[in-house]
Amino acid sequence: MDRLITLHSTLFDGIERSFSALIPLLARLIFAATLLVYFWNSALTKLGDGVFGFLRASSNAYAQIFPRALEAVGYDASQLSLFHWAVVTAGMWAEFLLPLLIVVGLFTRLASLGMIGFVVVQSLTDLYGHGGIAHDGTLGAWFDRAPDSLILDQRAFWVFLLAILVIRGGGALSLDRILSRQILGHATPT
Repeated sequence: MDRLITLHSTLFDGIERSFSALIPLLARLIFAATLLVYFWNSALTKLGDGVFGFLRASSNAYAQIFPRALEAVGYDASQLSLFHWAVVTAGMWAEFLLPLLIVVGLFTRLASLGMIGFVVVQSLTDLYGHGGIAHDGTLGAWFDRAPDSLILDQRAFWVFLLAILVIRGGGALSLDRILSRQILGHATPT
């Protein structure tokens, strides 16, 4: 039995050491393959008209982020406060910039932490702002036989993927690693 445990440890410790930098790279690849276009398409629905649409979000953006506040002012976003504008504009920019930073591996930990916060706010808005909490199945449940609830199941995977990047950084082939070597003159541990 000792030999089996030693063989197991030797084999898998070697695999872990050899491929540890690939885990964050694979996490970034999976993020790009599954969530990048989702978030960018969502951000595109928030852009206002014209060249400066990135500064003046569409009314759709307010409907997505502040549905009850927009309804309270008769769906006239110009009646909302500077606070609403700042949150909607920052949310729109975050949906473009944070996923891009994750994919290229620049400030990966901070971008991933920002995306976790974004997903939490998005989930709370879906549940309480849009009334999803009142509909059976939207929230879902853990430890049940259905692995496809919109909030608890799906977004737990998103947050787990992002948590790997918060903990491990960008990994191999990231701008974080390249800049660390160029600026600091050494390789980062991840």
